[in-house]
Amino acid sequence: MVSAATRKSLLKVRVMDFITSTAILPLLFGCVGIFSLFKLLQHMRMKAYLRNAVVIITGATSGLGRGAKLVLCGRNREALEELARELAASRVTEVQTHKPYIVTFDLADPGAIVAATAEILQCFGYVDVLINNAGISYRGAIIDTTTDVDKRVMETNYFGPVALTKAILPSMIKRRHGHIVAISSIQGKISIPFRSAYAASKHATQAFFDCLRAEMEQYEIEVTVISPGYIHTNLSLNAITADGSKYGVMDRTTAQGRRPMDVARDVLAIVGKKKKDVILADLLPSLAIYLRTLAPGLFFSLMASRARKEQKSKNS
Repeated sequence: MVSAATRKSLLKVRVMDFITSTAILPLLFGCVGIFSLFKLLQHMRMKAYLRNAVVIITGATSGLGRGAKLVLCGRNREALEELARELAASRVTEVQTHKPYIVTFDLADPGAIVAATAEILQCFGYVDVLINNAGISYRGAIIDTTTDVDKRVMETNYFGPVALTKAILPSMIKRRHGHIVAISSIQGKISIPFRSAYAASKHATQAFFDCLRAEMEQYEIEVTVISPGYIHTNLSLNAITADGSKYGVMDRTTAQGRRPMDVARDVLAIVGKKKKDVILADLLPSLAIYLRTLAPGLFFSLMASRARKEQKSKNS
């Protein structure tokens, strides 16, 4: 009688014989080859998607759109010119590059948005990709925050990108080609205490561009919303407080956030793949989104606890 150990050993031998048979190995290598080819073609398509494209970036940052015809937008012309010089100095000789075009305007000024759009279209004739990246953050208690502060955050984070998008859209619809990108935030999905104005503006952003995506499909225009977690930038330093003054503090979470260059590479890949809605955050914030949906009572309790702790820390 054959023992259990012997039967197990014989089974292993038969499995290995089957796997290494001439019928299976070519199939396995073939699958690996097809997958590798698919990834290569996908990478080539991503690179080709932005090559020679006219790309507008508001709140311009380095790392996006190498090989594209960049239009760098912001309020500070000196900072934009410095960025353009940095981009020129970091170019790779093997890649065709174009000198960035600078347009200075304030997203909170509707008239300036119209004028800037006219200038861009007059220069290039069209826009392939619009990346709505500019924004302002906020720190404060709702009860202490003036309505003027709420309006200021909404003007920059919501109404500005909406106005710029609407100004660019007709030219995209005419060509039946274009890609609108909104850099939102994880706080466009969930809200945390003492960020009310910021979270509200990002929730509004998410809703607007979700609607836009549905309406623009008939014109073959792509719409992508990207929701990053914490990024190591000056966002918290430049945030405004309840009375409109500058916050001026580098939050611990912001200081420990991802490098802007790493996020920029991810954004570039997401745009190249034409993804529709992407969360770029660590595990905990990502889980919080599902918790808000599946167990809202628990989520609200956790946020209330967080609010008490932050308030206690401020009072101490």
